[in-house]
Amino acid sequence: MPKINFINSNKQIEVPEDASILRMSLRYDGELPNRCGGGICGSCVFKAEEGTEFLDNVKVQERRKLGEEWLNKGYRLGCQTFVTNGDISISWDDEVTEVVKKRKPDKLQKEVSTIK
Repeated sequence: MPKINFINSNKQIEVPEDASILRMSLRYDGELPNRCGGGICGSCVFKAEEGTEFLDNVKVQERRKLGEEWLNKGYRLGCQTFVTNGDISISWDDEVTEVVKKRKPDKLQKEVSTIK
């Protein structure tokens, strides 16, 4: 079973594969900040310090809230991210969280259909 190492709270927990990072933090007191649980507020933003290859693909809501800038720096949203089949280490920073929380979500690009 994969492990999540919550660096800030100095806790390591064993979790099932495909487990939500935020749900596991709530269940086992990982102390990852959170508020809405739906990718809207940005409170659960974290940085993957190790094991990024064991995180699932970035969701649309993460892309909207974080934008490419934060995603490229290794940040994800705990409520939208799942650990797959290996160990990860995550950390969070209050200053980054405040910036992300204030960031307005990117608008989705609408595809125009030419089919009539």
